[in-house]
Parts: sequence; C-alpha cells; structure tokens
Amino acid sequence: MSKKPFFKYFPLKLKVLAALLIFFSFNVFAQKNVYNIKIDVTKTKGPIKPIWAFFGYDEPNYTYMKDGRKLLTELSALSPVPVYVRAHNMLTTGNGEAHLKWGSTNAYTEDASGNPVYNWRIADSIFDTYIKRGMKPIAEIGFMPEALSVKPQPYEHHWTPAAKYNDIYTGWAYPPKDYQKWGELVYQWVKHCVERYGKKEVESWWWEVWNEPDIGYWQGTREEYFQLYDFAAAGVKRACQNARIGGPTTTSPRGEKANNFLTAFLQHCAGGTNYATGQKGSPLDYVSFHAKGSPEFIKGHVRMNMAVQLTDIYKGFEAVASSPKFKNLSIIIGECDPEGCAACSVNFNPQNAYRNGTMYSSYTAACYARIYDIAEKLGVNIEGAVSWSFEFENQPWFAGFRDLATNSVDKPVLNVFRMFGQMKGKKLVVENDNALPVEQLRTKGVHDSIADVNALATVTDKTAYILLWNYYDDDTLAPSADVQLLLKNLPSKSVTVSQYRIDDEHSNSYTIWKKMGSPQQVSKEQYPILERSGKLQLFQKPVTSSVTNGLFTANVKLPHHSVSLLKITWK
Repeated sequence: MSKKPFFKYFPLKLKVLAALLIFFSFNVFAQKNVYNIKIDVTKTKGPIKPIWAFFGYDEPNYTYMKDGRKLLTELSALSPVPVYVRAHNMLTTGNGEAHLKWGSTNAYTEDASGNPVYNWRIADSIFDTYIKRGMKPIAEIGFMPEALSVKPQPYEHHWTPAAKYNDIYTGWAYPPKDYQKWGELVYQWVKHCVERYGKKEVESWWWEVWNEPDIGYWQGTREEYFQLYDFAAAGVKRACQNARIGGPTTTSPRGEKANNFLTAFLQHCAGGTNYATGQKGSPLDYVSFHAKGSPEFIKGHVRMNMAVQLTDIYKGFEAVASSPKFKNLSIIIGECDPEGCAACSVNFNPQNAYRNGTMYSSYTAACYARIYDIAEKLGVNIEGAVSWSFEFENQPWFAGFRDLATNSVDKPVLNVFRMFGQMKGKKLVVENDNALPVEQLRTKGVHDSIADVNALATVTDKTAYILLWNYYDDDTLAPSADVQLLLKNLPSKSVTVSQYRIDDEHSNSYTIWKKMGSPQQVSKEQYPILERSGKLQLFQKPVTSSVTNGLFTANVKLPHHSVSLLKITWK
C-alpha cells in the first residue's frame, strides 16, 4: 500500500499556507545569498593607507634563521611600500637562542663593578635582516635586561603551549633598579643605530616603549611605566631628536583597565610631570594599543567573534579622538589579531583551529577593511595594524600556531596580504544592498545574521582593484554567495579582468597537504607542490570584456570563507 503525501492530510487553507511559507523561505534564502555591489570609479575617498604592511612576533631570533629569512623576503616582496616589523625581547638577556615566546639579544650586561657593557651584535643582525630587504623596524624598547631588573630571578622561562600563560612573566618583566641606567641604555642603542644605519633611516622607524604594560608583561605600577616611558623617550630624543617615539602598547581597550591605562597615558604625555626632565608633558609621536578577537569552540566547531576585535579598535580610536592634544597623531594597532596567543597551538586550544584554512584569511580581509571604516567615522589617523603572525622554526607541519607559513610553506592567510599589497591608488565608495553595517558587526558579530559579503575597492588612472570576501563567524558548511558586481563610469570600451582567489582549491597549501595524507615527513617531491600551492593563484585566465556606456558587470560566485581580488585594467 502506497503512502499518501504528508500534505494530503492538511486542509486546503493549510496546504496553501505551507506552500507559500516554503516559497517565501526559499526566496528569502536566495535573496540573502545575492549581493549587488555597485562601484563608481569616479567616486573616491582619498588615498588608501597600507595599514596591512605591518607584522610582528615574540621570538626575534627567528628573524635570521632559515625560514625566518625566507618569509621576511616574501613579506617585503608583497608590498610596494616598506614593511614594518615589530619583535619582542630586543633587550632581553640571553644567548640568542629562541624558543616559544622567548628570544634575546644580550644587549646589556654589567661588569663586576656594575658598569654597563653594551653588545649590539645580535640586535644588529636582526635589524640588518630587515634593512637588507627594504623593511623597517618598529623598534620595541624592551624587555628588562637581567642586570637591570629589580627582581631578576628567575629570568628565562621555558613555556610550552601546555603551560599556564602567566608562567612567562619572569625577571624580564620587572622595572629597572636604576632608571638613569635604563635611559642611558636606550640612548646608547639609538645612538648606535644612527651610526650604523644613518640618521635619515632611523628617523623613518617607529620606536615604542615596552609591550602591554597593563597586564603581566609589566610587573610594576602604572606610574612606574610612565617613568619607564619618560626615561626611554628622553634617551631616544637625545640620540636622534626627530626619531618617532610612542606607546603605551596596551591590551584591548574594550576592557576598563586597559582603556583607563591608555587614557591616563595620554593625559600624562599631554601635561603630567615628566619623570626624566621634571617638565610638563612627554614626547609622543604616535599612539599604540592592541586589538584582539575572541574565538571559542562550541558544538564541535570554531566560532570566531569579530565583534570583540572591532570593539577594541573602536574604543581605542575613541580614546585617541577624545584627547585634545593627540587626536591627530598617527595610530598603530600594535597587535591586530583574531585572538591573543600566536604560540598557543590548536592541540591545547581547539578554538584556534581556524588558523590553517580559509577562515583565517576571510576573517582578516573583512576585519582589516573595517579598520578603514571605523577610522573614517571617528576621524582618526590610522597608520598601521600589526598582524602578530610570523613563523615558528622547526615545528610540526600545520601545528595550529598563528603563523603565516609552516616549514617555509605559505598558509592561506598570507595571500590576503598579497592581495592587499596589490591595491593602490584612492579608495572607492562601495554600494552594497546587503551590506552589514559596521555598528552591527562590532556589536553582534556575524553569527546571528546573514554572511558578511562585501568589498574594499581602490582605483588608479587605469586600474580598479576590488577585494571581495564571504565571511561568517562559524566554521560550518554554508552556501556560496553570488556577487553581482557593477562598475560605473569606466573611461574605456573594454577592460581586462584578472581574478585572484583564496578558497579550498586556490592559494591553499593546507588543502593540498591534507590531500597528501597530512604528512609530517614531507618528501622532496611533495615539498615543491606544497610551496607552489601556498602562493597567490589566479582563479582563471585573464579575460577581456566589453564596456557599454561606461558600465561593466561581472558575476562572481564566492564560496564560504573565500576571498577574491579582481584587478580590472583599461587603456
């Protein structure tokens, strides 16, 4: 006996209502996955700042190691402007051997009589590596040399991802026992750099004092940090008057403690008593703070939370905008990441499983694009956003660290920066009928609504660059997005379109590695395949298309958590 259709038992009115509900649901679903993006190439918003050309890491000694040198070469090559690099532990005492969250230069020791002994060999080798590649340091003045620390023992930590994070806070995190000696150390370092690299070169760097003094990285009081800053700034300016000095490099401004610290620091520099000079105010050439997201592992998958990071950025910009004296200063987001620990691997932190695949790359594209929007809204001068992601030497393949490459093979996220590196000229106004407002993104994120599908666009005389992304906070299966792109007022009868793509099949070494069986012993035949797959790839061969009455249209199907860059040129 055949079964009757389920609806057969419904009264007629209910059948009609059910059919309408199904029809409506499918249409709403379809509409939510179609995005009409319109861009007029004559509507510009001023030059685009290369805020993405900033990178950083804890372990400075990786800089001159094999994989570190290769990655730095690639970072330099992806950018038309000098890339800035920030590293911790530039003044930490030790033998120059790195391990997770540790590095050293042994720049300062003392003889038996307590006289300073300066040794710039390792610090020079780090900066030399940058300068040779056309890069520039964000020269972080820290951490405390063992001979200067008020509590030197224990000094070197041996942290692992299985340990408590607070285990890293040892003797290097304490105030100096002599602030005069601290100031002189900074003076001698900057003076040496001027002699080695030239005054003009050093004036193009950014110098900063310490890292995250509002948490365990600084085992002193807030006022003691201000004292540390004043003596360091005095040393910098004495060695090179036009060198740029900044701070306070505090943690996420969404937190009351960090926000209060940032605000108090600005007030101190504006009119407080300078601990080094006794005068009012302290030198401040730029402001820095950190912005981090907060992923979690729920119901068997990773859920990111861009709202947390965007709130950090918003609150930090608000604090600067509220300062009568410093509201126009350059801002560098000293660490700008989906969460707070690059060396915390996925083995002990399952929420970090986003790092190897395209979730990291799509998040990065969407987040960096919104930095411009928030800066524009609040009227602040954003200079850079440091991606705290580099590489970890001699670690397992795709171990789940927050890095740009694994065993010298580039991961998908690095290709987002390659895309940014191609974008030149002036920013364009983007119209998107399904765009999520920035205010919604920073308060609710992208996990209770439709996907964040949008664009960042720039234009030069003969080229438009359109960065498209399809991002969602949850690492779950989802449909592709159909982008219907319309460019208006093109001054040509034809254009050539090149599309670069990051998705499961393009610019993705992780997918290829998994298809190989996830080997930890990669063969000499497999390595070049992985290396090639990690580079930025074209989605298809460049095509020439006609332009009618200045209009050009293109349909782009964006898979879940993918990023595309359309390079559209004309004669």
